[in-house]
Amino acid sequence: MPVSAEFDYLRVVLVDARNPLNIGAAARAMSNFGFRHLRVVNPYDVAFRNARSAVGAADVLAGAEKYETVAEAVADCSLVVGTTAVGHRDLQHSLQRLEAGATVIRAHLASGPCALLFGSEKFGLSNKDMSHCHWLLHIPTREEHVSMNLGQAVAVCLYELMRDPGAQAEPEKGSPASSAEMERINETLLTALRASGYPKLNSSDSFEGAVRRLVRRLHLQHGDAEFLLGMLRQMVWKLEKKIKNSDEADD
Repeated sequence: MPVSAEFDYLRVVLVDARNPLNIGAAARAMSNFGFRHLRVVNPYDVAFRNARSAVGAADVLAGAEKYETVAEAVADCSLVVGTTAVGHRDLQHSLQRLEAGATVIRAHLASGPCALLFGSEKFGLSNKDMSHCHWLLHIPTREEHVSMNLGQAVAVCLYELMRDPGAQAEPEKGSPASSAEMERINETLLTALRASGYPKLNSSDSFEGAVRRLVRRLHLQHGDAEFLLGMLRQMVWKLEKKIKNSDEADD
């Protein structure tokens, strides 16, 4: 089976994985379909060590990278897609079925790295994890049993990605901003809001996640991201200078 060179831009990210069999199954599916880059976020260490001794995908597991946070794991990616069984969750992102989402991912891989996130076996991705995503993907299943085994979900998604590489959405133009750039914008915007005394910042535990989702929905290009970040930093500098001058006058 020929493997598209663009698939080297895909990062499969397992968040809070706890079962070595599932980690091993995910790695084996990656090896089956020609995807090499596995990343694990805050895994159960015993499970991760045991999975690395699994047979069948030793090269993928040997090269797996471990991260403490989702933000670190997706920092180099300009598209971050989370997977979800949906269920009864109140989602704050746009949602794509696998067959439609796969064409969008394939198109993006022609221009830059993409992270495909899978949550823990028991709980899936948390709302905080999802806040790092541009949109969400789900595998259509029957309503009576919507949740899939982690290893199986990885296999189904990767199969769909490689099944028809000719089926692509319109390729993206320009150079999309990376998640690291978007996270710098997010943190600088939050700093500006704190300095301005924005009231909602302290009234909702989910506010920071809402700001992160808003920033990612902008779909900024690299140059635009740097331009916006420069403007926000100038605002922060002026606000902090004003606060400092006010404090000195009070003394």
